[in-house]
Amino acid sequence: MKKITLIALCLLGVKVSFAQNGQGSSLSGTVTGNVEIRTQYYADDTGINAQVPPERLGLNAFANVNYTLWKFTAGIRFESYLPVLLGYPNRFEGTGIGYRFIQFDDKNISVTAGTFYEQFGSGLILRAYEDRNLGIDNAIDGFRIKYTPYKGINLKGVYGKQRFRFQGEIIKGEGVVRGLDGEILFNQMIPKLAETKWRIELGGSFVSKYQADKNPNLILPENVGSYGGRMTLGYAGFNFTGEYIHKENDPSFDNDYRNEYKYIYKNGDGIYLTASYSRKGLGINIQAKSLSNMSFRSDRDAINTDLMISYLPALTKTHTYALASSIYPYATVPYGEVSFQGDIIYTIPKKTKLGGKYGMTISANYSVNFDINRYDLNDLDGARRGYTTKPFDAKWDSLFYQDFNIEIKKKINKTFKFNVNYFFFQFNPIANKVTEYQKLITSHVAVLDMTFRLKKKIYLRTELQGLWTHKDVDDPTKRQDQGHWVAALLELTFSPHWTLSGLWQWNYGNDDPEIRQNHYIMGSFSYIKNGMRFSIDVGRQRAGFFCAGGICRLVPASTGVTFTFTASF
Repeated sequence: MKKITLIALCLLGVKVSFAQNGQGSSLSGTVTGNVEIRTQYYADDTGINAQVPPERLGLNAFANVNYTLWKFTAGIRFESYLPVLLGYPNRFEGTGIGYRFIQFDDKNISVTAGTFYEQFGSGLILRAYEDRNLGIDNAIDGFRIKYTPYKGINLKGVYGKQRFRFQGEIIKGEGVVRGLDGEILFNQMIPKLAETKWRIELGGSFVSKYQADKNPNLILPENVGSYGGRMTLGYAGFNFTGEYIHKENDPSFDNDYRNEYKYIYKNGDGIYLTASYSRKGLGINIQAKSLSNMSFRSDRDAINTDLMISYLPALTKTHTYALASSIYPYATVPYGEVSFQGDIIYTIPKKTKLGGKYGMTISANYSVNFDINRYDLNDLDGARRGYTTKPFDAKWDSLFYQDFNIEIKKKINKTFKFNVNYFFFQFNPIANKVTEYQKLITSHVAVLDMTFRLKKKIYLRTELQGLWTHKDVDDPTKRQDQGHWVAALLELTFSPHWTLSGLWQWNYGNDDPEIRQNHYIMGSFSYIKNGMRFSIDVGRQRAGFFCAGGICRLVPASTGVTFTFTASF
């Protein structure tokens, strides 16, 4: 792959001159890219047990540069972790090239050599992607080909190893990933169908991994396959998608979270269904998911989010308000879960009694996640399949997570609008280890979000948030887990360049008032101009989890100053 890096670097600086129709002309390519620099200074703060690394200043920095010339595109990404910021994987360190590729694109074919991201279907069988906020980068380093033999028929093939660590260069995992994907888009392939209200798509995937068996105690399969299909069927405002994935037995460290079924030879299954309806002013979406033993990595001994081949989305709404999103977040349980989610969004028309001059939007969401029934085979001394399961066979008395929320958005006049939110959560720590509390946690969250236009291009936004937990069932004198929280935000924007904000969070209901009833205050300033953004954050960061799409990253308590710079070109 060093040759690929060299070719990419050469292409980034090349200019080609050629003669056309007897006249000389110059052809130069197009350069695009972006830069992100985030550095943080850590200060001592015993009040919140803030972590302070030996080197008090940390740095995460990235610079992507892509160069396109004729049918070729080459790209590289420089990365620096000097050292990596707290809360990000400690397997990232040093400075060097962490991503490089060269790609050829023609009318119906695309070939990539080097590092790339890819997804088959919903990602249930394969998703190689990057999420810097979560510290995830499981890019595939190898070769990819995309081919369209006929309009509406798309084929993909990938082969390579996944990025695991960065130590001045890419360090790849042991396993080799191979995959094929094909889909038929009937509306593109059949012109007459495109003129109707019908939409029909079919797809199928096969992904396998190879990893040598080095276990002295078990005979482990060195080749593990996963395969399945998907379908989309739509008519007018109605749409249905379904995907089923079957994974062959893959004995690994994380076959089950209770330590009963580690390294078992049970197959895995995943089903993901979505039905939706939309028309002007109304949207309805219903989803269902069933997973059993669906952890699929290119290294059977990997942990956390390392070397994941598949992506298992959580059927929960992604919340943006601090107390609703980060105190009790939910992440997918790959060992097994049955999940359901429903959304409805309705806009009351303008110039009606309730809608008023500007209309009003009401949205409601409900999601619930259960453990699965496992029928024990008592064969751990023999075949080691552990147990059997059935699709959507939920263990109804074993709740993992429940979330009901409702939001009302209303614009009163040209200078004032607001959102009102209510959230009801039930969280089982056995599913996601985000607290030392061992019992079911029930909490309520309320949010009032108001925006005032003070003058032309000057806006003031305020948030008032509260979180309240129930009493402990064994000791009614105490509250569940951390007890009550309150938070407030003031944000002043001088559009389009300047923003000033202050965030305050207080764990006022904690039963350990001298140590745990802490105040967390954070001040922020940002400036945006010509594709560049500067920001400075000063204050306390409470310990908690940052989650997106069902995957979470632990953020340790810290106090200090953070500077961030981003730019694109």
